[in-house]
Amino acid sequence: MRLKPGRVGDYLAAHETVWPEMLEALRETGWSNYSLFVDRPNALVVGYLETDDFERAVAAMAARPVNARWQAGMAEFFADDVEPDRTMVQLTEYFHLD
Repeated sequence: MRLKPGRVGDYLAAHETVWPEMLEALRETGWSNYSLFVDRPNALVVGYLETDDFERAVAAMAARPVNARWQAGMAEFFADDVEPDRTMVQLTEYFHLD
C-alpha cells in the first residue's frame, strides 16, 4: 500500500492507538500475528498476517462497520483514491529460512 509521502508520520501516529473495537474485530474475523511494516523513504506499507482463510478473513473484516469507519479515517494518508484495505493483495511465499 502506498502512502502520500508527506503523510507517513501522521499515518504512523494514527496507529499508536488503534481502537479496541478494531482490534477485537480483527481477532474475531481470523486475523492473527498481524504486523504492519513501513518503508519510510518510499512511503510503502506492507502487512503480514496469519489466517486459515485469507479471502474469508478479508471479507469478514470488510463487513464490519468499525472497519468502514477505520478505513475512512485512514484514506487521507494513502496515495490511491480507494479505501486502503481494498488495495491489499495476497503474496505468495517463495523462500523461507528458519
